[in-house]
Amino acid sequence: MATIETVTGAIDEGELGRTLGHEHFRTRSEMVVAQWPHLYDEDAQRERALEDARAVMEHGVKSVCVPDAMLLGRDAAFLKEISEETGLQLVVATGIYTYDELPQYFVNRPVEQMADCFVHDIEQGIQGTDVKAAFLKCAADAPGVTENVEKVHRACAQASKRTGAPIMAHSHPPTQTGLRQLEIFDEEGVEPSKIQIAHTGDTDDLDYVGKLLDGGVFIGMDRYGLGNVFPPDTEGRNKVVLELLDRGHADRMTLSQDFCSTIDWFPEDHPMRELVAEWSMTLVFEKVIPALLEGGATEGQVATMLDENPRRWLTA
Repeated sequence: MATIETVTGAIDEGELGRTLGHEHFRTRSEMVVAQWPHLYDEDAQRERALEDARAVMEHGVKSVCVPDAMLLGRDAAFLKEISEETGLQLVVATGIYTYDELPQYFVNRPVEQMADCFVHDIEQGIQGTDVKAAFLKCAADAPGVTENVEKVHRACAQASKRTGAPIMAHSHPPTQTGLRQLEIFDEEGVEPSKIQIAHTGDTDDLDYVGKLLDGGVFIGMDRYGLGNVFPPDTEGRNKVVLELLDRGHADRMTLSQDFCSTIDWFPEDHPMRELVAEWSMTLVFEKVIPALLEGGATEGQVATMLDENPRRWLTA
């Protein structure tokens, strides 16, 4: 039986259980917090993360994949603390989250040295802790797969080849970046079963989604609650999921919300907060799954998306 690394150590794959595939317990601008820590209420952020962890556990969730990479405020010790206090198993990532710019350190060094850093996090531990990454994270968004973004993708691919770790790739469906992302991974020799194209739920273009599925990858239907910012809305997302279930793709989708327990990108009085008023780490259980079942999905299909697919991707 394969094992999966969590923030508190390796578990047998059978222990993963019901899993949310893409959530964040604290997202913040790491360069800002390093320089002006007084701007952040550490205790309040910790309590909110604990509340969300306990809330998902009440819905039967045993594990959460947390794709915090460099530039998202990754903090391995913080996540380990949340897991130890609640018992929720957190599966974490290495990688770099950027739509273009890179730290100057990596601009002037080859892709292999970036891959070395990712391998270190997987094999030795993150940020000087014993917390090991279980998967790799990269991103492409509206600017497209720029030279720097491609460098991160190739570093993730090379680290995957060296360690066997799977890859989660943030994508931008309106510009169909997923197709180019898949090309890069294919060029680097990564098996499609190790790839998850995140945020595929941000489109109702079934032709595009079909091309991704034809590539043999997993897809993240993982931004429920963000429809006012990233269409379609919950109803539209469910329509796509139901159609894909009808086409026999239950074994390729994960469900999640990309929720952030706290996020410093917008002040509390910013209009964005109102746009995402229904966004939470439990929306999938409170509204999405009941609607999917009413729309014709089966309990078995829901179990496949929440119980089986995250495990299959993590152990591919």
